[in-house]
Amino acid sequence: MDEQPVLDPLAGLRAAGDPDTDVYLTGTVFLDIIFTGLDRAPVRGTETWARGMGSSPGGIANMATALARLGLRTTLAAAFGDDVYGDYCWDSLRDGEGIDLTPSRRIPGWHSPVTVSMAYEGERTMVSHGHRAPPPEGAVPACPPPARAAVAALGHRSESQEGDWIADAAASGTRIFADVGWDDSGRWDPADLDALRHCAAFLPNAEEAMRYTRADSPREAARRLAELVPVAVVTLGAEGACAVDSSTGETAEVPALLVETLDPTGAGDVFVAGFLTGSLAGWRLADRLAFASLCAALSVQEFGGSLSAPGWTEIAGWWEQAKAYAGRSGGRPAEREALVRYGFLEDLLPTGTRPWPLRRAVPTVGFRPAPRPPDAPGE
Repeated sequence: MDEQPVLDPLAGLRAAGDPDTDVYLTGTVFLDIIFTGLDRAPVRGTETWARGMGSSPGGIANMATALARLGLRTTLAAAFGDDVYGDYCWDSLRDGEGIDLTPSRRIPGWHSPVTVSMAYEGERTMVSHGHRAPPPEGAVPACPPPARAAVAALGHRSESQEGDWIADAAASGTRIFADVGWDDSGRWDPADLDALRHCAAFLPNAEEAMRYTRADSPREAARRLAELVPVAVVTLGAEGACAVDSSTGETAEVPALLVETLDPTGAGDVFVAGFLTGSLAGWRLADRLAFASLCAALSVQEFGGSLSAPGWTEIAGWWEQAKAYAGRSGGRPAEREALVRYGFLEDLLPTGTRPWPLRRAVPTVGFRPAPRPPDAPGE
């Protein structure tokens, strides 16, 4: 197993009797195959060659990996096929990232869902294939394990609304962080967000927030959503993110960090993981928002949604570079603002530690180890 994270953001908060799990997740794990280096969108009737390719666990694995790399004890309940893709995803998450897969299941004869993602012009186009896991293996556990927090996907097609696990988990003291997917039915029915009454925070993107609230702007949408949930966070794409905490009256907004994007797959999941980490650690709203934006910005510079997620050493490396650049630039306003915005990292980040060797997306998945000849000597 890879070396463990060098920082536990909840170290000062842990006490006897706390749940073993920091964050509980459930959802679908995909095998993601990502093509990058495309000059333009594929055109019908033509063949398009990509300059880069990577494969990694995807779907709910994006968020699970991001949380684990930030030092949170993460438990995932998901179905895994018994094919080579399922083997790869299971081993990557359990052995490579230290994610607890105790409530997850291997299903004989069920093939792993697959998504092919093509990244170009800072965006992505995806094609997915898969079948719903057969019952009872595909069902969410009736009683999720005790956890500090859980992430729930809302919306009219959400599997997380099967049963009443969100309400049960919230009633037991678990803080629910909710996100939502695109409503391809076009209804955008606010009733699909009824479970927000059980949630601590809701993190949609700008388009989703405006469509559900019928608001004219993302910021107005955030204010309306804050009437339904204690903390409403709306991601604004290239503009950054904004948030409203109705329990304190606090608001915050941060601009996006300007980085070169290789692959935006999973950036939204990494953003949620960063915000959730800061929330459990008790940071102020502006710091949580800035940290989430930083995690997402670092993730888009690598292949793959899950294995692009940054660890603490990478975050510390970015902070040292930011301070050095601000010093060389003579303290221009933009650099000074960044140093102030991310100054909370100074006393948080590790120093003098050797890098944690994070796994990255691999070019191909599907090769099993060659069998040893019958007369090969034993080890």
